[in-house]
Amino acid sequence: MTLSVQQRGNTFLVVVVCLLTLAICAPFSGHDWQRVVQIAVATCAVVYGLCLPQVGRCVDRPTALGISLIGVAGLASALLAHQPLWALTELALVFSCGAIAFAFSRVRRNGDESLDRALILFVLLLCTVKSAQYLHAGILAFTSGETVVNPDSLLSGFSNKRFYGQFQTFTLPLLALPLLVSNVARPARSAVFVLLCVWWLIVISGGTRGTWLGMGVAGAVLVFLGQHGRRWVVWQLAALAGGLLLYWLVFNVLARYLGIEISNAAADRLTTSLSGRGPIWWQAWHMMLERPWLGFGPMHFADISNDIPAHPHQAILQWVSEWGVPSALCVAALVARAGWATVDILRERELSWASVDLLRLCLFASLVGALTQAMVDGVIVMPVSQLWLSLVAGWLMALHVWRTPAVTPSPILAKMWTAASVVSVGMLVFIAIRDVPHLTERIQHYMGLGQDHLQPRFWAQGVIALPKQ
Repeated sequence: MTLSVQQRGNTFLVVVVCLLTLAICAPFSGHDWQRVVQIAVATCAVVYGLCLPQVGRCVDRPTALGISLIGVAGLASALLAHQPLWALTELALVFSCGAIAFAFSRVRRNGDESLDRALILFVLLLCTVKSAQYLHAGILAFTSGETVVNPDSLLSGFSNKRFYGQFQTFTLPLLALPLLVSNVARPARSAVFVLLCVWWLIVISGGTRGTWLGMGVAGAVLVFLGQHGRRWVVWQLAALAGGLLLYWLVFNVLARYLGIEISNAAADRLTTSLSGRGPIWWQAWHMMLERPWLGFGPMHFADISNDIPAHPHQAILQWVSEWGVPSALCVAALVARAGWATVDILRERELSWASVDLLRLCLFASLVGALTQAMVDGVIVMPVSQLWLSLVAGWLMALHVWRTPAVTPSPILAKMWTAASVVSVGMLVFIAIRDVPHLTERIQHYMGLGQDHLQPRFWAQGVIALPKQ
């Protein structure tokens, strides 16, 4: 039995939804597990792409040429790096993220608006499950008899609360969509608003400042994108107020009534310090000055030992230090071009109440928030964040309204992209088969060297500047 194009897309979405749910909601979930899930999703995306006829377009020719230049520069940088295999692994990871984005884009273009509703329903269910896990952990903590409760202990599913915050930066803007659509019933709208308030409660208790920065910048941008952008900001501010009220009631009023002390409270984390980022930013800056053209090689910030992280917590500095300045400029140009094209469409349709236009607005807010957070955090490094970045970007590409006539995709570039995607996923599968059985030993060896914390990059122990194990 041969499946239609739309049935293949639906099958791909069902599999990916199951994998994403396992990556985020499983009690045993962590950085390494999420990386394995990401590789599985990339494999599904490439298989799905191979099962489709090469028709239509996801990007225009200037964008395709820009991606090709970035790929060629990345390959040259990787081959000249100190550890070419790890550099090629990072390059393969970038190509696989592109393959995932293109797969989501083609699924949506081959489908209809029912897929938009399915996407938002999935986000709602995912956030509901995570909220239930948080509330359950809170009930257990407050009824355990302990005299001290740390809000960080209520978070689950991620190796670090900052990674949880990155996931929330992607999903907070999307949760507001049912509040913007006019045909949503009042009970459903009320339920979504309560969920959004709880989601903000988790943001407040988690204390990820990058999420606050990302949502603040997204709100500042959407204010200038018509009435719906301003309505989005109002709903977010209302939910934020609700989250603050819940936080005060639970972690102040209730905790005081039960005689519980709250350690690491939200107010204690309201600082403007760089939290150790200054030295690693300087390290990335000096790496760029030393090798400005091709950088040290993808992933090679992790090849230079430091006591803080295996990446600089700043997307631009990471790219210029590892891939080189020309590649970073090309990436910046593509992002700016795509962003401006989306803004043009949002302004043109600022009076539209169509659900597809409101979804575009929310997706754009999600992307702006994530890219802003990437300036102070490892959004472009962590597996779940990479997956959601691919999903949001791919869905936005699918909703894009082309202003130029359709042209036949370049056969050479299309074949090059297909080959690069297949090789990239094959390499990632090889790395996973090679490393996964020994990840525990790798972590024990690293901690045995006197380290007191892990530095995630590709794996949870992401430092590659190690003696041969």
